[in-house]
Amino acid sequence: MMTASVNAANDNSSVKPRHVLCFLGGENARAHLAEAASNAIRKFATGFNVDTQYSLDCADPVMERSFGVCWDRVAPNGWTPADEEAVVNHQSVLYVLSPPMTAETAVIISTAALFLVEAVMTAGAVAVKGESAGVAHGLVRWRQLVLQASGALTKDDDFTVSRACRLAFARRPLEAETYLESVGFHLVGLPEVYVAKNLGSPREVVAIMDAVADEMIEHGIDAALKRRQARLSFATKFAPDDFKFNPYGIAYVDRA
Repeated sequence: MMTASVNAANDNSSVKPRHVLCFLGGENARAHLAEAASNAIRKFATGFNVDTQYSLDCADPVMERSFGVCWDRVAPNGWTPADEEAVVNHQSVLYVLSPPMTAETAVIISTAALFLVEAVMTAGAVAVKGESAGVAHGLVRWRQLVLQASGALTKDDDFTVSRACRLAFARRPLEAETYLESVGFHLVGLPEVYVAKNLGSPREVVAIMDAVADEMIEHGIDAALKRRQARLSFATKFAPDDFKFNPYGIAYVDRA
């Protein structure tokens, strides 16, 4: 839950991020989707678990609004009217949680999360949302991201794997008074990136945000911050028990 207070965090924070994945299905589909998730957990998603408290074998009336505000608006054609219709007509809900992650394990666990998404979609999930950053994609876009990660894995391309996971599970841009903001970069072990709005159009600012994140992956966080003359802050509007809380801080970028 967001709070008005400012909280501090650092690299040694005891807070460890987790994925919360939300799957929507058809009538009486919860058990079938849960079985698909459990099979994925046994095969490759070690430490994940299927939630039994909040999963439902009925429609959840908040989902239409929730997905409506979470659709990714950066990727062209990231969702379709058919995806929106699937959310409206869903009849079951399944939640799956990842194990807690460190900066060192974040990409490995996020990759497993992405392939778990693929497994549950193959079993019939009609819509998928990453709750930890509040981002949803259409089924075609989810599969594109899975293919990107899968292809990169076969080439031992860690950079592209991390990037695919970031595009899958983080959300940007969120608008604030002075900056456009990211949320969810902690799910790949990175600080958030906040870019000054006066550096260009929203699309141009998002391109800077993504470029800075790419540089952090490729060259390291410290080198990217130095190159961009960015400042790292550990003050955040999210409470430590919020899934959006980033223990790795926020990089403020004021120059292109």
